[in-house]
Amino acid sequence: MCYKQSYTYKAVAGCKIQADVYRIPDNVIRPAILWLHGGALILGDREALPRDQLEKYVEAGYTVIAADYRLAPETKLKAIIEDLQDAYIWTRARGPELLHIDPNRIAVIGHSAGGYLTLMTGFCVSPRPKALVSFYGYGDITGPWYSRPDPFYRQQPAIPEDEAYRTVGGSVIAGTPAEGGLSEGRHRFYVYCRQHGLWPQEVTGHDPEREPRWFDPYCPIRNATAKYPPTLLIHGDQDTDVPFEQSTLMSEELARHGVAHQMIPMANHGHGFDTEGKGMNDPTISKLFDQILAFLERHV
Repeated sequence: MCYKQSYTYKAVAGCKIQADVYRIPDNVIRPAILWLHGGALILGDREALPRDQLEKYVEAGYTVIAADYRLAPETKLKAIIEDLQDAYIWTRARGPELLHIDPNRIAVIGHSAGGYLTLMTGFCVSPRPKALVSFYGYGDITGPWYSRPDPFYRQQPAIPEDEAYRTVGGSVIAGTPAEGGLSEGRHRFYVYCRQHGLWPQEVTGHDPEREPRWFDPYCPIRNATAKYPPTLLIHGDQDTDVPFEQSTLMSEELARHGVAHQMIPMANHGHGFDTEGKGMNDPTISKLFDQILAFLERHV
């Protein structure tokens, strides 16, 4: 049986930022997984954690902390990373008392933008996590794929500027539940950004063309060292949202520094492949999670 409890780990600008904790209701000290949702840092929330994946982690003996963070463009990247750091600090500080976790055995797992945030924890928190698992994440936020109009998104109907900005720019928010159309509207803002190559500017408030060095502390690929945690990179080779190359380049950089890592290329799979179709009933996905749990067992 999996027990769920919600906590507010931080409040800022009138916004409560929450985390859902899933654990077996006993007093056994367990390792923890800090789980981070995707959504281009613009939409999504902690409830996006697929139930079958959650069950795999909990059954393997982990307590899972699924954390929200403030979203862009209302909140810029510097503050989003501060939320990430605070979620990690809260997990380590309050986890032993509240959650019966071992603060020295924490892995971070994230998908897409959550994969990017996962890779950020490889150098922006201390002590560093024991292991990282990035699903179709990215180590560079200034490359042409994000800072230039994207060919894939340009094939879609053009989003008018006024429509794109209609659902953003209001109050600071953390998490966008699927109900009420908020996620749909913010997704159209994201598509607009990709169609015009505006994602870096809208999310950070800075222009990678004019201020390339500003982005250095926010690109994991520029911050890999021999101290980087063991990392598992998972990416579909048909990804039309985050290029497959983002994980291969990160893998090469980790190898250059002698970091323990593994890359699992998912042949003929696109973005979000693990959340579509049959889930764990798909032998390919089930095998993948066996590999993930084996990686965590080795390092956490």
